[in-house]
Amino acid sequence: MKLGFLTACLPDRSLAEIAEWAGLHDYEALEVAAWPDLGARPFTATHLDVAGFGSGHADETRALVDKNGLTVSSLAYYDNNLHPDPTERAAVNSHVAACIDAAALLGCPCVGTFVGRHPGRTVAENLRDAETVFAPLVDRAGERGVKLVIENCVMEGWHPDGYPGNLAYSPELWEWMFSLGLYLNYDPSHLVWMGIDPVEALRPYVDRIPHAQAKDVQLFPAQRNRYGWPGRAVVREDPWDVGWWRYRVPGLGQVDWRGVVDALYEGGFDGVLSVEHEDPVWGGTEEKVRTGLEIAHRTLRPLIVA
Repeated sequence: MKLGFLTACLPDRSLAEIAEWAGLHDYEALEVAAWPDLGARPFTATHLDVAGFGSGHADETRALVDKNGLTVSSLAYYDNNLHPDPTERAAVNSHVAACIDAAALLGCPCVGTFVGRHPGRTVAENLRDAETVFAPLVDRAGERGVKLVIENCVMEGWHPDGYPGNLAYSPELWEWMFSLGLYLNYDPSHLVWMGIDPVEALRPYVDRIPHAQAKDVQLFPAQRNRYGWPGRAVVREDPWDVGWWRYRVPGLGQVDWRGVVDALYEGGFDGVLSVEHEDPVWGGTEEKVRTGLEIAHRTLRPLIVA
């Protein structure tokens, strides 16, 4: 197992700058942000431009990460593959395909994305749509030796009422994903606030997890007693502000990291555990983000066998 981080937390830095910092701070891998340029959209970045990505770009990227003692664990493009607007949906699907092609040129084993959801359709209707949408993407990935991994983020901010906007949030849905040839990019933080034990949920599925993310979560039960599980309803100006939990870097929340890492090892996981930094306390400035990555490193490094 190696320790890495998702580069989207440093959107204003180049991949070269991030790789140098990561190597100097004892990280071993990068989950490289590969969104198209979306402007100021939070938690996204374009550290690899997959449009027109060719063998020369791949050679340069490999040389860059090799120089800093790193590997590229996955290309990251987490967006709504079931977007309700047909044009937007097609653009998202097409960009996933471009990420797959770029990953193959790099020798990168994974591409990470979301299933997503059309909020105006039932879960059953969405799942039927997804079976059609993902079939050619799974085939494309398989032909190129790449695994398409789906993060189990709930994406509640994509639904007008705060319900799951990414249909990958539970083991029931993981099993459905696996039947399509998709894999899981396991993140325990989402399970905790959903009321699912992240260690017990993990154990049966380690063989379908080629990549994992490390994000923590802090719960505020007194606020949950006020809002209920879906979160703020009457006044919710920010669709992501549920009011009773928030993400933290590993070690500052309630995830049992000893249990998670132990279950990964016991199940034979030998991939990358990638820190996904979305901590509002250790965010807002680049200095704070880097400190957050250092806190995560201090939490996780002792648990990972050198």
